[in-house]
Amino acid sequence: MEYRNIHGTDLNVSALGFGVWTVGTTWWGVKDEQMGEQLLRRAYDLGVTFFDNGDTYASGKAEELQRRALGDVRENIVIASKFGYDIYSNPERPGQQERPHDWTPVYLRKALEGSLKRLGTDYLDYYQLHNPRMNAIEQGSALADDLWAELAKLKDEGLIRAYGTALGPALNERQIEESIATIEQRRAPTQIIYNLLEQVIGEPLLKVAEAEQVSVIARVPHASGLLEGYMTLETEFEPGDHRNWRMTTNAKKKAWMEDGLQKAEQIDAQFVAGKGRTIGQLALQFALHSPMMASVLPNIYNQKGLDEYVAAFDAVPLTASEYGGIQALYADNFGLQTNLIGEVVK
Repeated sequence: MEYRNIHGTDLNVSALGFGVWTVGTTWWGVKDEQMGEQLLRRAYDLGVTFFDNGDTYASGKAEELQRRALGDVRENIVIASKFGYDIYSNPERPGQQERPHDWTPVYLRKALEGSLKRLGTDYLDYYQLHNPRMNAIEQGSALADDLWAELAKLKDEGLIRAYGTALGPALNERQIEESIATIEQRRAPTQIIYNLLEQVIGEPLLKVAEAEQVSVIARVPHASGLLEGYMTLETEFEPGDHRNWRMTTNAKKKAWMEDGLQKAEQIDAQFVAGKGRTIGQLALQFALHSPMMASVLPNIYNQKGLDEYVAAFDAVPLTASEYGGIQALYADNFGLQTNLIGEVVK
């Protein structure tokens, strides 16, 4: 395992993190809580120290699951969680619809208190605004300035060690502005969707991150499964899988998969076959290429995937020449006329 500093904080984390949403909700088909606990524990045993959660994941149940799995090793791990969605006044919504945000300092403290209780700890290492818009980030906004001032107070009180943003829920160009504002105006790290097929945010942001020496965290490094090596045009997602509701028609699903799999085939042929790595491992190596990328959060929902991703650090490394070759393909849209990747993301 490799460990990196989240620049802009004093936190050191495993370069492979664990996004608890995959086992703490049913959005990826994992419904067995015991299996979820076992995966979290195995990840820790394999060297993973960074666990990213959120209070809105199953209305707090994902945080409780993490406590059961890792509560006895709390001092050895870095716990991240998220706040902003009002999970107390608004019941769970179908199809992953967004709840209303509440960015008031009063709600911030209420949300933190709830997460600390569910996670079984008296402090959080890293606390993130969950899918904020610019009005909760930019300086000069009374809403944002009050919120970030309260975050600084919570850090001074020892209730959190660091804070930043986790942007979403879907990939769009609006998040370029939001992510850059987080780093330039708030001097705080940000979490984004980033992978070798979806670079619309990461490409400009990583340049800013390097200039400011503030880190980025990536999620969905496997492009919602396209870079995991299992998907075909016949792949069907389970009823609870979040990709079903984002792809509302079979035609949209087929077009997305055709587009992505054609690109994945080119990646596999040029940078995976005979190279001593899987496409899933290559995807992680690519996402971690920049020194400003502190950690990546793949979707881990079985032991096979976890073991494969941990082994990425022992696989044949991605060379600078290979990285340049991938970027050349990306710049040319892999020779395709359409680009449907990015429409279906967490």
